[in-house]
Formats: sequence, C-alpha cells, structure tokens
Amino acid sequence: MLNIKKRSIYFLIFVLLIVIEVYIATSVHDDFIRPYVGDLLVVVAVYCFVRIFIPTGVSMLPLYIFLFATVVELLQLVNFKNWLGVENPILDIMLGSTFDWKDIGFYAIGCFALAAINFIKSK
Repeated sequence: MLNIKKRSIYFLIFVLLIVIEVYIATSVHDDFIRPYVGDLLVVVAVYCFVRIFIPTGVSMLPLYIFLFATVVELLQLVNFKNWLGVENPILDIMLGSTFDWKDIGFYAIGCFALAAINFIKSK
C-alpha cells in the first residue's frame, strides 16, 4: 500500500511539473526562467516520472538522470534531430534545439538537489 501512495505522489508532482513546464514554454519569454529554470525542473519531472514506476530503491537515479539529460544536450551540439530527419514538434521540444553548457549546469543543480533530498530522507 505504501508503494501505491508513493507512486500517486510522484504522479501528481510529475503532472504539476509538466503543467508548469508547458506554461513556461508557452508563456514565459525571458532570459532566465524559460531557458534555465525549465531545465532544472525537467530533470525533477523525469525523476518523478521514473519514480512512478520504480518508487523505491534507486539511490543513483539523480546521477542517471543527469547523465541522460547531458547526453540529450550533447546530441543538440551535433544537431542529432536533423540526422533523424523527423519533423515532429513534440520531438523538437523533447530534444531541444540549442546546445548550452549552462543547461548542463542547471541539470546538475536539479539532480544535486534531488540527491540531497534523497540523502536527507534516508537519514
């Protein structure tokens, strides 16, 4: 029963973060929140999404998510989505379009915060 409760909480947080991300993407046009806070929140959203299916026992999950986000960012550097030849607006949003080292920094901040929260919860 505890896992069902955890899954439900992660699901609700995931949905809330997706709503916030969509709002940021469609309504915020600045030089900080949209490009960087959105990156920080996306790693938290991915974390919550994974935890819906694996609610316990993944202590290294923040690191795995950071590595995944970094790979996606590096794919932007080599213009990977053009290699795919797929013109899909959802894929455009998911893969992004512009490589930026600062994005990786904000992924790291988000994942570090997740790791710190996990560490504090385990004590």
